[in-house]
Amino acid sequence: MALLPILEFPDPRLRTIAKPVSEVTEAIRQLAKDMLETMYAAPGIGLAATQVDHHIRMLVVDVSEDQSQPQVLINPTFEPLSAETKPYDEGCLSVPGFYESVERTDAIRVSALDLQGQPQTLDADGLLSVCIQHEIDHLDGKLFVDYISALKRNRIKAKLEKLHKSRA
Repeated sequence: MALLPILEFPDPRLRTIAKPVSEVTEAIRQLAKDMLETMYAAPGIGLAATQVDHHIRMLVVDVSEDQSQPQVLINPTFEPLSAETKPYDEGCLSVPGFYESVERTDAIRVSALDLQGQPQTLDADGLLSVCIQHEIDHLDGKLFVDYISALKRNRIKAKLEKLHKSRA
């Protein structure tokens, strides 16, 4: 397994819309393992393939306290199970150090393929629901900063660009 570099905002590759996975291969399974290792090391609770510069529709999540419930979702889609939304403070491995409140559907039904290429359905609520929606946004080229004001987004962008220059 390998730790993968995580793209950081405002990297334009984060705006790439991911393509569906046509076949679940050994390379896809290895990427999923590497993504989980990268997510845990970061540390985070979700990671989309887009964030590690693989523009395919795959994400990994694990919202457990002890990293015991890893899930891999390939070609995920979701539908709301209620009209109720709630604000959640979200952070992102691609926008390190920043947290903002985002309104998300509280309960969703997710359809995806598993690592064997078999269809699966899962109902998610609370943090798991928010995490999956956040990661699917990445697959669609969206970031949580797109839900906040332009002023806040530009401040975050400027701070991260300054940080990136200082690392170079």
